[in-house]
Amino acid sequence: MLAVVIPCYQVKTRILAVLSAIPADVDRIFVVDDACPDGTGEFVTQHCSDPRVTVLRHEKNLGVGGAMKTGYRKALEDGADIVVKLDGDGQMDPALIPGLVKPITGGAADYVKGNRFYDITYLRKMPGMRRFGNSIISFISKMSSGYWNLMDPSNGFTAISAAALRYLPLDRITNRYFFESDMLFRLNTIRAVVHDFPMKAVYNGENSSLKIWRVSMVFPFQYLSRTFKRIFYNYFLRDFNIGSFDLVIAFLFLAFGFIFGAIKWNVSIESSHPATAGTVLLAGLPIILGFQALISFLHYDVGNIPQKSITSMSLG
Repeated sequence: MLAVVIPCYQVKTRILAVLSAIPADVDRIFVVDDACPDGTGEFVTQHCSDPRVTVLRHEKNLGVGGAMKTGYRKALEDGADIVVKLDGDGQMDPALIPGLVKPITGGAADYVKGNRFYDITYLRKMPGMRRFGNSIISFISKMSSGYWNLMDPSNGFTAISAAALRYLPLDRITNRYFFESDMLFRLNTIRAVVHDFPMKAVYNGENSSLKIWRVSMVFPFQYLSRTFKRIFYNYFLRDFNIGSFDLVIAFLFLAFGFIFGAIKWNVSIESSHPATAGTVLLAGLPIILGFQALISFLHYDVGNIPQKSITSMSLG
């Protein structure tokens, strides 16, 4: 069964057009009214006669992640095999849903997300500030999620298999703007296969909710936290491999080189005697070797992208 979840907040003027465009392939549609001040849920109940539509309501606003988690749980409860996230503002073309879910139905992927950066022609109508913000986020997200082959991590047009969704700790995934990026981090911790799906986005002159101050002040700390957690989970808790060894060597060499060098530098200042060539070499060589080990780890990490989908294993 194919289900669509639409998180709704101030999309009353566009929601009916979105619902009417959802193809017949979709079996169930869950509209999640996230305490919308416009009463989107009630509006859908009164004006939409599509029998596939179920309206879910929040008493208080939880954010896009909170709305999606409510929809995910309900979809699983009703027996969905694949769940698509579709925004209610009309920026995503529902006609693309069959193509979006195809890698999952074929067992090639567990999670598929839209990518507006795949074709340069897709970017012409994207507002410049949004393009800039997404480019920054895309690079940092590669490091935190481990999916070095993906772009456009904040893209909200996604599909996930029920097999992968059941493994995710939904209660631990953030509720608000960081939701899509946090999903990628969590998916990597369960070794899910993620594919990009080339798409266009429609912009109707609305202001982007992606604020530069949020990207520069809030997201980096969240990405840094996920980066450390991912590395710990994948290279020390779940497994210990050559990448783990490279990382340990890098840390030991860099720590020794910088600490030893700082101590000798301080001694030289206090004594007014320059450090000998041997002392400089003893501090510098471990730093060089440490950076080489770090580069080796990154090379291993880039090639350590999950390849065997959870969905294919459940099908087989």
